[in-house]
Order: sequence, then structure tokens, then C-alpha cells
Amino acid sequence: MLIRSVATALAVALAVPALAQDAPADETATEAADVQTLPDIALGADDAPLTVIEYASFTCGHCANFHDQSWPKLKSEYVDTGKVKFIQRDVYFDQVGLWAGILARCGGDDKYYAVSDMLFDEQQKWLSGGNGEEIANNLRKIGLKAGMTEDQMTACWDDSAKAEQLIATFQQNATADEIEATPTFIIGGEKVMNQPWDDLKATIDSKLADGNTSDQE
Repeated sequence: MLIRSVATALAVALAVPALAQDAPADETATEAADVQTLPDIALGADDAPLTVIEYASFTCGHCANFHDQSWPKLKSEYVDTGKVKFIQRDVYFDQVGLWAGILARCGGDDKYYAVSDMLFDEQQKWLSGGNGEEIANNLRKIGLKAGMTEDQMTACWDDSAKAEQLIATFQQNATADEIEATPTFIIGGEKVMNQPWDDLKATIDSKLADGNTSDQE
């Protein structure tokens, strides 16, 4: 599957200790499956009747558009009112996306969504760097605005064990839910492809009205 091959390629490219750069692909995938995964970071009431999961990549333009156009409505109308518990699950289609994902978690769970907002709001700006060093410097500027220190960000990016966990978490979740594109949503246990807000809203309202709020956390 595409998700598995991307995760394996990322792990090999990063040369994290448990995934040797010269390991065969099948061995690398097996070792990645043995890495401890990370729990979801949820936003909203724990007892909300409906769970909405978004699979998103920080380098995905369609994800940035969803964040700009639909997310404020979803948050104000459903998350902030206690109707929906929202979970964002990061997808790493490239190494730069993984750097951004590490930064989003670098300030702790309490800052994850605030940093995520900044990454999507300024996506075109930080991705405009002409090479990896420039992009990393752009990401550092976002981290500084979020209250992180230079040393803190360096430590997060140097933490190969956490990178392993992020890749393994992405691979396990996205494979289980058969995610092939971003953004993709799991609304009350049902996979829903990206669509205009009015259509997403109709699906959410239907789930809430029918009481069909099972999820796949």
C-alpha cells in the first residue's frame, strides 16, 4: 500500500537507529511495526457524542484550504459547543512534512493545535524556502512565535526515537483506515473524502441526528 511504502521510505531516509539505512524494505517495515505508537491529541469535550478524525499533511494545499475555509466553522459550531470531539492525525508524505509534524508536537500536547494552526496558516510562506535549510529556518520562526526556544526545537528534531514513533503512528493509523489522500475524514466511524463545508456539515448533522456516532479511535 502507498502509506506503508511512504512510511518505510521516510524511516530509511531519516536513518533512525532502529531502522538501519541499509536494511531490506521488508525488514524495515517489520521493525517499524514494533515501535511504540503515540496516543491521539483530542480537541473538545471527551464526552462529545461524535468523534471527527481528520487525516492531514502539513504540506498538503487542500488541507490548508480546509483549515482556512471549513475548520473555523467546524470548531465554533461543533467542537466548542460540545457536539464533536476532534482529532487530527498527521500524515507524512515527505520529509518536510515530518519536520513540521515534529515541530507541532514539540511544545507539548497543549500547544499542538495552536502550532498546527500556524503551520497551516503560513504554509505557503514556510514551504517557499529554496532548500531544506531555508525551510527548517522558516519552521524555526514559527516555533519561536509559538514560544519555543532554539534549543528546544533542535532537541525535538534530533530526537530520532520520537521520529520513529511518529512514523509508526502515522503508518498504523493510516493503513488501518485505508487513507490514500489528504485531507480525509473519519466521521462517526465512516470514511469521508474531502468536500465543501456544506456537505461535511450535512454528514455531521446526519450522524448526530441518527445517533450513529461510533468511532475508530
